[in-house]
Amino acid sequence: DVQLVESGGGSVQAGGSLRLSCAVSGYTYSTYCMGWFRQRPGEEREGLAAIDSDGRTSYADSVKGRFILTQDNAKATLHLQMNSLKVEDTAVYYCFVIFDSGYVSRGQGTQVTVS
Repeated sequence: DVQLVESGGGSVQAGGSLRLSCAVSGYTYSTYCMGWFRQRPGEEREGLAAIDSDGRTSYADSVKGRFILTQDNAKATLHLQMNSLKVEDTAVYYCFVIFDSGYVSRGQGTQVTVS
């Protein structure tokens, strides 16, 4: 079974930084893209950043220039470096994988609180 395990969430003051990580395991099939989204209570999910199988990254306007998505260890770990954090970045952050088959898997989420 595919497993995605996030880490690195926590509390930080506005203007600070956090680095989220996502360890992906248990899959042998090709991935279409991997990335992060977040969800605030009572709101829709917001896609933040994604990286495709060719290593190309894309970002939501809300985080462009502040967040950096990287991937290492043969695509087994995904990182999201979050800089210049704002109060409105407070949310639960999830990593996700979309496989070529269309199957989507996500992690359990990690809380980020900016005050």
